[in-house]
Amino acid sequence: MPPRKRATAGQGELPGVSSTKEIQDILWKAADKLRGSMDAAQYKEFVLGLVFLKYVSDAFAERRAELAADPELAEIPEHRRGAFLEERDEYTKKDVFWVPQTARWDYIAENAASAEGGVGKLLDDAMDEVMKANKTLTGVLPKIFNRDNVDQSRLKQLVDLISDARFTGHGDRPAQDVLGEVYEYFLEKFARAEGKRAGEFYTPASVVRLIVEVLEPYEGRVYDPACGSGGMFVQSGKFVMKRRGRDHSHDIAVYGQEANERTWRLAKMNLAIHGMDPKGVGDRWGDTFDDDKLPDLKADFVMANPPFNMSDWARKTDDSRWKFGVPPQANANYAWLQHIVSKLGDRGSAGVVLSNGSMSSKQSGEGEIRASLVEADLVACMIALPGNLFRTTAIPACLWFLAKDKTTQGTKALDDRRSQVLFIDARAMGTMIDRTERVLTDEDLEKISDTYHAWRGTKSAKEKELSYEDVPGFCYSATLEEVAKQDHVLTPGRYVGAAEAEEDPDAEPVTERIARLTKELFAHLDESARLDAVVREQLGRIDG
Repeated sequence: MPPRKRATAGQGELPGVSSTKEIQDILWKAADKLRGSMDAAQYKEFVLGLVFLKYVSDAFAERRAELAADPELAEIPEHRRGAFLEERDEYTKKDVFWVPQTARWDYIAENAASAEGGVGKLLDDAMDEVMKANKTLTGVLPKIFNRDNVDQSRLKQLVDLISDARFTGHGDRPAQDVLGEVYEYFLEKFARAEGKRAGEFYTPASVVRLIVEVLEPYEGRVYDPACGSGGMFVQSGKFVMKRRGRDHSHDIAVYGQEANERTWRLAKMNLAIHGMDPKGVGDRWGDTFDDDKLPDLKADFVMANPPFNMSDWARKTDDSRWKFGVPPQANANYAWLQHIVSKLGDRGSAGVVLSNGSMSSKQSGEGEIRASLVEADLVACMIALPGNLFRTTAIPACLWFLAKDKTTQGTKALDDRRSQVLFIDARAMGTMIDRTERVLTDEDLEKISDTYHAWRGTKSAKEKELSYEDVPGFCYSATLEEVAKQDHVLTPGRYVGAAEAEEDPDAEPVTERIARLTKELFAHLDESARLDAVVREQLGRIDG
């Protein structure tokens, strides 16, 4: 078999491979061979750390190529051109991480086979150099490649594959987008592999998209108090770029907090690889209840998928956040909701994933807290989700949408929805992609978000000429009085009613169908009576 030609970083391609999906699958299979004796959490950092290093190196190489092609370079004396291409400010002012020479992927690829101490030491050193050169990455990148449980020969094969993968040349899509998709793909694969443990770092993509599509975070501050690996932020950025273009990618600023150290590192890398500011998730991980890193933040949008029904949490009964009642120690659902309310700006809105029990529980004062939230007119919409969306838990889930201001909001000319709550029952939606997992399709997401936008009278709804109507079995706009009559239980099924059966134009009229069935029944009874008489007659003859 002829040797594969070495390709320069970011410009090579796997033989016969051109699509992002093919690159993802090949890299995953190669990376999976390295699992060895690593635990799942460490292995996740291991693989995603490599992808991140490739990203920062490719971004650096692209910026360097831009500088080299700049006509102004010709005006610089030849002996100074090399120094100009190494000017740190020329990279950082374009939000490109500075990558020292020995941490660049070209250098790693060229020296992987001959490096003193092996490829693992080469990678650990590269991670260290990148962190030292960029303060926002301090303590973020994994230095776990030169350990006894890492198969160095297979690690070199993975480095070779990543070197040869074509991350450029995908139409008009920049390498950042392709690498970002690879990172997201790996996060999803790890979530599937880890099962229940994955809940701390991954929210199913269709659920994240639904929250973002409903809230429409075009600009402002976006906050996630349990940010995991940063999926809400990444999807918000994608939403802005899709609707308004890449030039508006910085119209939102993201802020978040994560309690798990390893997951916090994933979030920092995920933001950076998608061109978002990793400073948004702070310089250290921390418990949101015990150590709020952003005590003065007022957000325009809050999006969260906090741990369901968490009982082990830092509860302080005198916390100023508990304006609607002190949450019970046994369940933090209403602690999360009240924390989120405390972070909303005057016109802020929020989307929160919680267990279904949060909609109806009356234990330990939760019913009173829920009633207070409703009567304060903070609840805008409740959505019952279908089952099997979350591989990480069998607990049924719902979405709470909160809003500080349900008025027309002046020039926004929204519909005034004060003292009203929209209920949507989406339990029958979604498509099973295998025996255990369901996803919400694009059509599902559009139907749900359009319903909310039509109810609220948003600009996007007006552009589509949408108007809101109650739909039996799917959606209903209830008054606070109606909610109070239901003892402030917020389960959508209580409000939307049963779906209307569709009429079949070719169906037999009901009255005619009843008459026909009655006639058939009596005919059946007559026949049964006749047969019974025949049997009795025959039995009589036998007895005689």
